[in-house]
Amino acid sequence: MTTRRAEQRDATRERIVEAALEAFAEKGFRGASTRDIANRAGTNQGLITYHFQSKDALWRAAADRIIGLLQKELGEHLAGLEFANPRERRREAIRAYVRFAAAHPELFRLMVDEGKNSEERMKWLVDTHLKPMYERFMPEAGASDTGLDASMLAHAYYVMAGAGSLIFAVAPECRRLTGLDPATRTTIETHADFVARLLVP
Repeated sequence: MTTRRAEQRDATRERIVEAALEAFAEKGFRGASTRDIANRAGTNQGLITYHFQSKDALWRAAADRIIGLLQKELGEHLAGLEFANPRERRREAIRAYVRFAAAHPELFRLMVDEGKNSEERMKWLVDTHLKPMYERFMPEAGASDTGLDASMLAHAYYVMAGAGSLIFAVAPECRRLTGLDPATRTTIETHADFVARLLVP
């Protein structure tokens, strides 16, 4: 295969994964069809079969994509905070998560859709992605200088996930209910700081 053809193949695969992430986050695994995903990607349905053995494999690729982006962004952000005050470092990690949730509301939508089911996709998602992240980041949140007891880590995790993401995942509702636009930079930064100080007083 020539370099140009390989690049075109990779670009098509990327478009399919991006379209799948959008569709799965919007409609859930059962509601999203490969026909709709192909339309969103601007390609034909046969190319989905060419690149992915099954709809489940495509869903896993979409989950890999969004969580990989989150891990990369958090890792890069935290690497620059090695010498920060421990409490402020934790606050800044939460702010980084909130900013990511604002830029990628599909993350929370995907998590909620799969998290409510005791199916293989949920188990794979937890074992492959969520548990390693939880074990890496949450123990630090329970360090003695945060004031958060280690027994409360599970509660803190879900408070962060919900409080940090929901306003962006249901942005149309927020605009109609409160008149606040979650997409503005001011709202994002205000929300990020609010959640950070809520969890790390």
